[in-house]
Amino acid sequence: MNKKKEFTKEEIAAFIPDEKVGLVATVNSEGLPHITLITSLQALDETHMSFGEFSHGLSKSHVQKNPHVGFLIMTLDKSMWRGTALWTHRRMEGPEYEIYNEKPMFRYNTYFGINTVHYMDLVETTQKEPLPLAKIILASLVTKAVKSGAAMKHPAPVLKPLAQNIFSMLDSLKFVAYIDNNGFPVIIPVIQCQAADSRGLVFSTIAYGDELAAIPAHTEIALYALTMKMENVLARGNFSGLKRVRGFTLGSVDISWVYNSMPPAHGQIYPELPLEAVLDF
Repeated sequence: MNKKKEFTKEEIAAFIPDEKVGLVATVNSEGLPHITLITSLQALDETHMSFGEFSHGLSKSHVQKNPHVGFLIMTLDKSMWRGTALWTHRRMEGPEYEIYNEKPMFRYNTYFGINTVHYMDLVETTQKEPLPLAKIILASLVTKAVKSGAAMKHPAPVLKPLAQNIFSMLDSLKFVAYIDNNGFPVIIPVIQCQAADSRGLVFSTIAYGDELAAIPAHTEIALYALTMKMENVLARGNFSGLKRVRGFTLGSVDISWVYNSMPPAHGQIYPELPLEAVLDF
């Protein structure tokens, strides 16, 4: 994979529209990966990036404690860039703040606008890369055909039916993130990923096989799923490595944590948290 230290002027322009997939992967206080959809992610110039905050999810707290960030940008023509960056600071005013809030998505929104702008220094980025659609389609069909052979067969469910369905949809976008040896989150597309059952996620390695094989076995990884209706869910669990299932190589994840990343009510879904009475209004 060819990498470089700067964006081109054409790439900077391509990142401006909010009609794109923008993912930011961060590191939580336990050193584990987290993935957030932030469509405002863009390049300010050749070596600097920013994103706007309109709701305060976990990722905005993570970067202030650990500045190591992984990112992925996918435009409407399915062109993709991936890389790493270092969070530097945030501002609640200034030219970028004004530009974000003048965009149609936020300018005409009655309920919320961009309240904070986060800034990052680019570390490295890939060249523009297309999605390997033929491999993804084949990998998705293989995963669907053999995933039952990798089911956990545990009676206690983890994923709710809606979340399990989002992960199993063939046309939903899915991505995995893990922390590399340099402490940066690395994002890999795994659109072929599907739920084997409510406790396990599996994916064929026909697409992005070399990158998936580089993830160490028994690593805690994050898996993010996004539908065309902007429904999304984040799961995290132990990557058991690659194994042969019914003649095909699959990666599998034993889910241990699930998070609703859809605004306005971000929150942990599993393990379930006890309800607490609201005493201060």
